[in-house]
Amino acid sequence: MAAAKSNQLSTLVANMFTAGLLDDQFRQLEMLQDEGNPDFVAKVVMLFCEEGEHIIGELTKQFLCFCRDQPCVDYGKVDTFVDQLWGNSAYVGAQRVKNTCIQFHACCQEKSKVGCLKTLDSLRNDFYDVCSMFIP
Repeated sequence: MAAAKSNQLSTLVANMFTAGLLDDQFRQLEMLQDEGNPDFVAKVVMLFCEEGEHIIGELTKQFLCFCRDQPCVDYGKVDTFVDQLWGNSAYVGAQRVKNTCIQFHACCQEKSKVGCLKTLDSLRNDFYDVCSMFIP
C-alpha cells in the first residue's frame, strides 16, 4: 500500500515537472526530508499553500478599491506581497508561480493597474494549479 502511494506521488511530481509547475529546487527540498522528519516536504508545501492563499487574498483586497474606480492602489504594498510569494515559491520550487511573480513585479514597477489585474488572475491560477496537485 505504501509503495503504491509512493509511486502515485512520484508520478504526480514528475507530471508537475513536465507541466512546468515545479523546478529543481523542489528536488533540493525533497533531499532535506529524512527518516527523522518523513513529512517535511508535505509540511513545507502545506505551509506554502496556506501562506500563499493569504497573500493572494491580500493582493485581491488591494485591487478591490481599483475595481470601484478609486485610485487607491498602493503599489509598494502590492509589490511587498508579490515579493513574499516569490520568495516562498522559489523556496519550494513552484516555478510557474515564481515566474508569474516576476511578471507581477514588473507590472507594479510600471504602476500598470490593468497589467497587475491580469497578472493577479494568472498568479491565482498558477498558484492553485500547484496547490491543488498536493492538497486534494
